[in-house]
Amino acid sequence: MSLLNTTVKPFKASAFKQGKFIDVTDADLKGKWSVFFFYPADFTFVCPTELEDLADSYAEFQKLGVEIYAVSTDTHFCHKAWHDTSAAIKKINYTMVGDPTHTISRNFDVLIEDAGLADRGTFVVDPEGKIAILEVSAGGVGRDAKELLRKIKAVQYVAAHPGEVCPAKWQEGAKTLAPSLDLVGKI
Repeated sequence: MSLLNTTVKPFKASAFKQGKFIDVTDADLKGKWSVFFFYPADFTFVCPTELEDLADSYAEFQKLGVEIYAVSTDTHFCHKAWHDTSAAIKKINYTMVGDPTHTISRNFDVLIEDAGLADRGTFVVDPEGKIAILEVSAGGVGRDAKELLRKIKAVQYVAAHPGEVCPAKWQEGAKTLAPSLDLVGKI
């Protein structure tokens, strides 16, 4: 069963953000757009390249009213240690959530049970707490923050403009479509 359009299940976790340990719950998602960015593990290879890419684009996400939650099955202590030792991870100002109990990874259906690690899953959550976009990638394939930003702009546009949809490769300011009987077979 797809998680698309379902409400994020309840959770509570410890996280590391901007030099502090904080608690994060599903209630924190209400009223704003969020990205849950699952990755396999701290101190690895593809993961820091993805997280650094997100860090480099974090201001753009913030301009869209989007908060980022990077999640792995490591602890918040491990996230701090990685932050303190890696130049790429040191750039991060968004929330790094620890999921050692695997609750959040199971809630989002990205836990690799036999490994105790999360798949590379990206979930965009709307202000009502519903999953609007989801994507799960192979472990060896890194994701692109610019493409995620494009998708978020599209889903936000559609949410704000009922009756319109964004075609392939849509960019902000480009023409959208208004599905109707008149368009059937003409695209």
